[in-house]
Amino acid sequence: MSTTLAQVFEAFGGEYLDAHGISGPQAKVMRAVLDCRTPALGGQVLECDNCGHRQYTFHSCRNRHCPACQARAKDEWARRRIAELLPVPYAHLVFTLPHELNGLAGFHAQWAYDTLMRCVAATLNEFAANPRWLGAEPAFTLVLHTWTQDLRLHLHVHVLMACGGLDADGEWVGPKRNPRFLFPVHALSKVFRAKFLDALDAAHRAGLIPDDPAADPKDYAGRRRKLLKCDWVVYAKTPLGGPAEVLEYLSRYTHRTAVSNERILAIRDGFVLLRVRADESGGKRVIRIPGPVFVKRFLQHVLPPGFKRIRHYGLLSPAHKRDRLAAARIALKQPEPSKTALEAAEGFMRRVAQKEISQCPCCGHGVLRVVADLLPSRAAARPHPALNPPCRGPPQ
Repeated sequence: MSTTLAQVFEAFGGEYLDAHGISGPQAKVMRAVLDCRTPALGGQVLECDNCGHRQYTFHSCRNRHCPACQARAKDEWARRRIAELLPVPYAHLVFTLPHELNGLAGFHAQWAYDTLMRCVAATLNEFAANPRWLGAEPAFTLVLHTWTQDLRLHLHVHVLMACGGLDADGEWVGPKRNPRFLFPVHALSKVFRAKFLDALDAAHRAGLIPDDPAADPKDYAGRRRKLLKCDWVVYAKTPLGGPAEVLEYLSRYTHRTAVSNERILAIRDGFVLLRVRADESGGKRVIRIPGPVFVKRFLQHVLPPGFKRIRHYGLLSPAHKRDRLAAARIALKQPEPSKTALEAAEGFMRRVAQKEISQCPCCGHGVLRVVADLLPSRAAARPHPALNPPCRGPPQ
């Protein structure tokens, strides 16, 4: 059985806070993870109507950084996306911010993350509008990730984009070069770099990033030279096929947290044993990370409050998604999404949820029914040594 993130916080949170401060949002995440599915959040008493077996279930925290809460959220989100998929290939692209900007992101995460996503969207919209490549309104979704396999800072955006778009005449237009090829990645990289550096220069002049580690004119000029020389990686993966594969990709990336409980193998001798990817062919290896270092690395991926890490553009823009998707289906000669398929998906979700919560694990025949509610109890919750020290501002 794998170790959980909550157990890591219990074991090393206090030691980490002895040497570092913690921000309000980070404290909220730690508290939520520690409280998740414990008496601190309350729950219900369930009793089998066949054998009388009783068990207790406790509420989940539903925090978007909690690895224990994202599986159901992922399934529900993917179910709602079924109706939005179009019968065309989809491309998966990844835009990566150079590590030279990690220091800036540490002080101005809101600005760095938002600018990254806006520049990626502007780059894709510009290429899509160009008749040389598409000449149409695209449909794409961006998902921000900030981590590597070993929890270091690595800012990148995953893009899932339909191979085609709707032109001004309401006709569906496919990519000009190849039905499964959208845009050249080297050209995307250059435009993406130019847009981000323009935004960085404008913010620097306007004083919007005062705590930039490279705020000094000499340091700023030096970093800018490095940013012009280094690679701004844009990676395009093999285009995806049918709706099932697209949906799997969507749900895989949208609700992934910095680390899942399944990857935390054990706590041993002051280290956290973490399973990471060893190669591109799917191989795995185990690394050891000192406990306090693990806590620090995880907390740097806590998003600014209210930040939207999943964003939709073009035909998927919330402002006119219903009308534009309907027009795209007409152009593609696709009827409205099958009600039978949607109902089948919803039924499947209900059956899975019902099986998880209602079948008696003791006799295997009875149904567990709620017989009492459990009120939240701070006293009955597990101890929170990681949150006993006072908050002292952002981590150093």
